Amino acid sequence: MGISKSIVRSPARTTITGFALLILMGTILLMLPAATTGKAIGFVNALFTSTSAVCVTGLTVVDTGTAFSPFGQSVLLILIQTGGLGIMTLSTLFLMLARRRPGFTGQVMVQDTFTHSRERNISSILKDVVLFTCVIEGLGIFLMFPCFLPGHAAQEALFLSVFHSISAFCNAGFSVFSDSFVGYRGNWALNLVVCFLIVSGGLGFLVMSEIRRKFTFKRRALSRLSLHSKLVLSTTAILIVSGMFLIGIMEWHNTLAPLSLHDRFLSAFFQSVTARTAGFNTMSIGNMANETLFFLMLLMFIGASPGSCGGGIKTTTLATLVLLGTSRLRGQERPQLFKRTISNVSVGKAISVAILSMFVVCGGVMLLLMTEIGDVPHLLSRGKFLELLFETVSAFGTVGLSTGTTPGLSDMGKIILSGIMFVGRLGPLVVGVAVSRDSISRYYYAEETIMVG
Repeated sequence: MGISKSIVRSPARTTITGFALLILMGTILLMLPAATTGKAIGFVNALFTSTSAVCVTGLTVVDTGTAFSPFGQSVLLILIQTGGLGIMTLSTLFLMLARRRPGFTGQVMVQDTFTHSRERNISSILKDVVLFTCVIEGLGIFLMFPCFLPGHAAQEALFLSVFHSISAFCNAGFSVFSDSFVGYRGNWALNLVVCFLIVSGGLGFLVMSEIRRKFTFKRRALSRLSLHSKLVLSTTAILIVSGMFLIGIMEWHNTLAPLSLHDRFLSAFFQSVTARTAGFNTMSIGNMANETLFFLMLLMFIGASPGSCGGGIKTTTLATLVLLGTSRLRGQERPQLFKRTISNVSVGKAISVAILSMFVVCGGVMLLLMTEIGDVPHLLSRGKFLELLFETVSAFGTVGLSTGTTPGLSDMGKIILSGIMFVGRLGPLVVGVAVSRDSISRYYYAEETIMVG
């Protein structure tokens, strides 16, 4: 009784419990004979796949298109949609549809997930979430259908459109194609639709809501948006454009070499968009240069924006830390942008998230090195460190890009990577709050200055 009360009273613990139960339910369903086309995939593989779907990651240990039956793929689709929007969001929505008042914990979690304040009421937030999800995913299905129709029956093309539209908007990265979208890398229409879905799902519902309510095509329209929305939009644009040029430059004579000029730019643009959140690919990740893989890791670590379906430390965290550093170099104590000053609370959260995230990634890599390489000398395991680091960052950022190492991991390695995906989806700060003490000390000891730097 005491444990259940402790969980219910803590929104963070409620969220963790909800995601854990959903993963367990998905694991059981994926282990059913009806979920696979051949022999059962086993508990560890089912747990890994369920975790990857619920945490909208996209890392796989079996081929989604061939290993799972239509029932199994439908289970994955439900897990992706539920995990992308959040357990508390859907449960609160169902309570409201049943004309019952949602609990305080549910209201707090929905407000904290999709807004930076609690000024908006719960019904208004959920209305926007449902509206944007249905409209954008529906638009994606409508636009993808003609792209998949050549070479597929109408029913199959419709299922492909539904699956990939939901997977792209939720930034999940799951694809029923063995090579992701490599076979469609010259299809401009499909590539741009997928990018639109990924960016829409990665901006966050708060930003999309503000754009719908406040943005106009009149002069100085951006000035009407909040600092949060301006920071998200500007940082996202900078990352996409800079990522496209850097990936294009580094891979111009490598993986992009066989492509035509316009397809090179399209592939570089697509990979820049999908690298931070979704995990689809039109380029061979395993054949990329070392500097490209390292750059992709940086993008994956940054991730999407707050209140979205993606993971990572988030775009606003990166922007806040960069602004903090530049402001200190200029002699300013607090970061400023768009004629606004970022609050000390936001700066503190950004620093905490970045530090905790680095600890999670470093700890995950250390554990994988011990389970997958052990005491093998470095000379006999060249390249393994980069591959394991890449998979770890991909799991933490809930991206799903892979060099091909994940399917060959040991059972313990898969469990470790599942745990990293779980922490990455919830956020290290949420997990830290959930395991911390309920009572917080309200007094401070005397200050003393130390040498730093």
